[in-house]
Parts: sequence; C-alpha cells; structure tokens
Amino acid sequence: MAAPKPVHDVRIDNGRVLAWDGLLDAADQGELHSILQRSAYTRSEIARPDTADYRHWAVEIDLAIAAQMPIYEAAQRAIASAHPGRAFRLYRCYVNVAHYGDMLFMHEDCLPGAGELTGLWYICEEWNPEWGGETLFFDSAKEVRAAVQPRPGRFALFNGEITHVGRPPNRVCYAPRYTLAMKFEPVR
Repeated sequence: MAAPKPVHDVRIDNGRVLAWDGLLDAADQGELHSILQRSAYTRSEIARPDTADYRHWAVEIDLAIAAQMPIYEAAQRAIASAHPGRAFRLYRCYVNVAHYGDMLFMHEDCLPGAGELTGLWYICEEWNPEWGGETLFFDSAKEVRAAVQPRPGRFALFNGEITHVGRPPNRVCYAPRYTLAMKFEPVR
C-alpha cells in the first residue's frame, strides 16, 4: 500500500520537508503513546557538542524492536513515495520528550552530502496548536522556511542536513511532547 499524499511538501535549499497524517491507525498510535508514557527516559541527548550542558530526555529503541513496530512499515512507505527507487536503512531509533521550560537547540542530524533522512513521529493523544511544540526548519541563512505542528500520529520526513529544532510545549500545555525519531541512511 502506498503512502497517501503528504500534507506538507516544502523544499529548503537542496532538501525537502514532508509530513503525512493517517499513516498510523488510531489503535497503534494510542498503544505507542501508552508505552512512551511508561518508558525509562534519561537526560542523555544533546543537540550539538556546544550545547552539551543542556541535555534533554530521551530513550533508545532497539533496532530489531523498531523494525517490528507499525511505525517502521509506515515510514518505509512514506520514504518510498518521497524517494522512489532508492533504499534506506534504519540505523538509529529513539524518543525525545520535552516539557514546558526545556531548552532545545537548532541542529542538523548528519553531515552535508551524507544523504540521510530523518523521520519524526509525533505521538500524542491530542495536540492543540496553542500548545506550541512545532518543529521548525531553517534554510542556509537560518531563516525559518517550514514548521510542522505536532498532531496525533503525524509523520515528518526530511533530509538530515536541514537545520531544525523542536520547540518545547508552551506554558499552557501540561502534556509532554513526544517525538519518535528514526534515522535512515542510504543503501549504496
């Protein structure tokens, strides 16, 4: 089954930011949300070496387990629709959790020219646009060129070399912002 048409498709410099709704059914999304609420997060993730004093909460997902989750097949369908004829291998999978007051920083997920993709699943029961939590994407001049809002089960896919930042929830939001990140490298 092919991925539906993306709700976002924005070109930034030499890359793209895409987002889909409806790739994951509500039952799978709800089960995943329940699991993430009980996971053992550690304050171990950093955006860049120069921001190492500002660690944020994350939990790693074993790749063998990730490959058995419904999100894996759905992500592969989205990748195939966005990059037909190319193959990508999952090399890292983890969950970030952010709360109001957390500090998150702009970063890139790979070196220029690496050809890697990042997939972000927004895992929540509900999300109000007033709560913030968007992922912002920047061009080479560090100007915002795209924003993807959290929504239950939304999947964003982008070139890993695009500078981006996940914004924490606003003060009026008491829910954590979960993003399940999947890092893919090209199969050469």
